[in-house]
Amino acid sequence: MVTMGELKKELDNFTGTQAYHRCSIVSNYLCTDGTKHLAEKANAFWLIDAIASYQRKEPFQVWTLVVKSGKGTLTMVEDTGQPELVKQILTYTDFPEGTIQIWVAPQDENMIMMLPSEY
Repeated sequence: MVTMGELKKELDNFTGTQAYHRCSIVSNYLCTDGTKHLAEKANAFWLIDAIASYQRKEPFQVWTLVVKSGKGTLTMVEDTGQPELVKQILTYTDFPEGTIQIWVAPQDENMIMMLPSEY
């Protein structure tokens, strides 16, 4: 199992993307190279699906997953410093302990999930 420190070190190397990938059960949500790597490395395609399943209308979304002691909280705000619009409590997760963010923004007909470093 990868640690959050190892994962973040790898994810810091992603700036921009070479391609967009269909990573979700929701067809108009696409992942960047970094977000796809996150899902593969942490076995977290469930996280991509959870974000996409909300299908929010906000043009820019900041999703944050905080994990501690095998439990997690997934939240979404429209931008930094704004109130929470989504909050999901995870009673169990094997995602590495710590905090990770995924940003979602529209592009053409799709919603793109990206790492902050890829924006």
